[in-house]
Amino acid sequence: MRILLTNDDGINAQGLWSAAEALADLGELTVVAPDRDLSGISAAMTLSTILRVSEVTSPIEGVKAYSVQGTPGDCVILATEHLVKQPFDLVVSGINQGANFGLDVINSGTVGGAFHGYFRDIPSIAVSVASLTNPRYDAAAWVTGALGQAVLANPLPVPLLLNVNLPSVGLDEIERVQLTRLGPKAFLENVERGGDGRREFFWIRHNRSINNQPAEGTDRWAVRNKRISITPVDLVFSNGTPDAAFESIAQGLTEQLKSRE
Repeated sequence: MRILLTNDDGINAQGLWSAAEALADLGELTVVAPDRDLSGISAAMTLSTILRVSEVTSPIEGVKAYSVQGTPGDCVILATEHLVKQPFDLVVSGINQGANFGLDVINSGTVGGAFHGYFRDIPSIAVSVASLTNPRYDAAAWVTGALGQAVLANPLPVPLLLNVNLPSVGLDEIERVQLTRLGPKAFLENVERGGDGRREFFWIRHNRSINNQPAEGTDRWAVRNKRISITPVDLVFSNGTPDAAFESIAQGLTEQLKSRE
């Protein structure tokens, strides 16, 4: 099995290498990530300038790693179309520092990287921890490995994109695994205005919280209730896959979670 791992927090992000450790035993793992933090870049591609790629030293033996002067989408495109000659069986993006809930997934570079695996009919998973400060990656790393194993063992007849969010807690504090739906946007933007003495400038901040109560069954609601949220994202809204087709994946992860007790 060949697995591609990317992110939007950059090649040196702790969450990326926590995920790498969890995935390394599942198959031939390749890490291809941006050379810097590109949060909020969505599924953007670099089309008007050149891209530079550098092989970097991986802290995990046997895992090849590359740093790309580009977006998470660029990383997946380069990996699948050039860096690795054989096809990938799974694309994982994350583990992201901060949640990717609801319609905010449209802005997410983490989910954007997974989009490009999905576009190529490769099962793809985006994983995020719902904390921007001192996030815990231990539970998310375990879930990334267990879910990757479940997806590889239960291939679906249609393209698969799963958006996974976890609370920033220990695995023993997780209540359950829940299949969820995307909720509404959780954040909008503020514009900060400034100047350098010569010209005015603006800074867009994605930090204005929308104070709505998430409905039961949505991703945000599940994480607030200390559950692992797994949201199947249907980008064409018409693939006709019944919810039951995803139950085997959720059940496989649930059984692994119970086996730790």
